[in-house]
Amino acid sequence: MTGRFITFEGGDGAGKSTQIRRLAERLGEAGKSVVTTREPGGTPLAESIRNVILSGGARGFGAEGEALLFGAARADHVEKLIRPALLAGQWVLSDRFLDSTHVYQGLAGGVDETLLAALDRVTVGRTRPDLTVILDLPAELGLQRLAARQSAAGTAPDRFEGDALSLHQARRQAFLDIAAREPERCAVVDASRPEDGVADEIWRVVSARLLHPPRRPATRAGG
Repeated sequence: MTGRFITFEGGDGAGKSTQIRRLAERLGEAGKSVVTTREPGGTPLAESIRNVILSGGARGFGAEGEALLFGAARADHVEKLIRPALLAGQWVLSDRFLDSTHVYQGLAGGVDETLLAALDRVTVGRTRPDLTVILDLPAELGLQRLAARQSAAGTAPDRFEGDALSLHQARRQAFLDIAAREPERCAVVDASRPEDGVADEIWRVVSARLLHPPRRPATRAGG
């Protein structure tokens, strides 16, 4: 694949959509062709599944059933949008991906990790992120931001946003655990700061890791 794939993860209210938009603008200014998308969603079929899940319509299936629905949406998303864009040399920025399923349905939801790993192999294969930006902030602050946004828009919490504070806290820790296990892929960014500071740090990470990565020392043959 010739493009680059960046995913954004973190708890509810962390500002993923805003930071994706800002990064897309800066990448565009740098001459990159950018596709922004989200999970579940990104294709007509996946958006339909999104509506079922976030409305609470799949709650009766339990965490395993929800994971399977996320997997179905992701398979369509990867096949019809993400993989073609990467093969065309575009940069894909996604609001959530595999890690959210491992956190929401797995580490904090009780679904067996073996099942989720098998689902990953079936739904995405080798189409994995080059970089995952984890926007981290205290769950209490995230919920405050979320409540303010919903009040301004006149909307209600979705299937996951309305969960108890303790569950939001567990999800935050689960994302940090993933970052600790996979530091080469993940970058944790403090999202409690002002928007501009967060955007600048994300740009520094993307520049250092993907736009201008350090060259590896050449190896000497026969040594």
